[in-house]
Amino acid sequence: MKIAVVILNWNGRPLLQQFVPIIVAHSKAADIYVVDNASTDDSVSFIQQQFPEVTLIHNNKNYGYAGGYNVALKQIKADVFCLINSDVEVTQGWLDPVMTLFDSEPGTAVVQPKIRDYNNKTYFEYAGAAGGFIDQLGYPYCRGRIFNTIEEDQGQYDDHASIFWASGACLFIRSANFHSLGGFDESFFAHMEEIDLCWRIQNTGFKVKFCSDSLVYHVGGATLDHQNPKKTYLNFRNSLSTLVKNAKGNLIAILLPRLLMDGLAGLKFLLALKLRHCMAIIYAHLSFYGRLNTLLKQRKSSKNRIVYFKIRSIVIRYFVNGKKHYESL
Repeated sequence: MKIAVVILNWNGRPLLQQFVPIIVAHSKAADIYVVDNASTDDSVSFIQQQFPEVTLIHNNKNYGYAGGYNVALKQIKADVFCLINSDVEVTQGWLDPVMTLFDSEPGTAVVQPKIRDYNNKTYFEYAGAAGGFIDQLGYPYCRGRIFNTIEEDQGQYDDHASIFWASGACLFIRSANFHSLGGFDESFFAHMEEIDLCWRIQNTGFKVKFCSDSLVYHVGGATLDHQNPKKTYLNFRNSLSTLVKNAKGNLIAILLPRLLMDGLAGLKFLLALKLRHCMAIIYAHLSFYGRLNTLLKQRKSSKNRIVYFKIRSIVIRYFVNGKKHYESL
């Protein structure tokens, strides 16, 4: 089974310098690609000069995460794609357990490794941890991370469990599944596109799995910090879009409480004098309403929809009931 490790880059020369040598050293069985989203720094020349064994793909503009990968992966021949952020440190032997899992489970389309924090290496990392889920209203959480409570890795999730979504920080996917669904939804640009893709894949009957035997470390926020209002905008807009496209059940019954919760989130930002984040939520909703007809058409085209949630509200479990860890949910 042929694997391609594909790193998306935009003006990330320092990250490439720090992490590409480690990927090259620990990925002898893979073909390695750097996809450049029209960087204006010296990323391209750096890779060309320092890593001639790495194949460069030049995108003619910054397509974001979703579009950048969609354009590039059409040019790569492999059975499995590993989509990995430029701020991820891999470990020795990280590929073997994942490929073994794919070999033994033909019904598994996506695999996420264990993702720990690069800056606090015994703890899980925010974006993915030990695999993700969403509640009925579309709010994401992870085994090992709920909102801003992050667990130390003590082996509590050392398994090959089924999960709902795999983090885009490091995501393995069969190329056939990726292409059959048209890849990522490019309208997302970035954030939540991996949840949408994993959801669509499961609607076709395939599984998403976590592989604890494969370990990587993620810096996180290197491209877009969590304090950036643009991240707030993308997360709120894309989460709503994902619900409309994929959620099983009465859409009005799902969306009305979600809109109320988003309003409370906006009020919380307002009271904290984080006005730009409050406005980001408003703009996210305006963009969402503008795309609603398109999203409803996408929903109509999806014939099979799975039951997607295990709990109704992670917000209530966490903030009201005090459930701070996945195992207590």
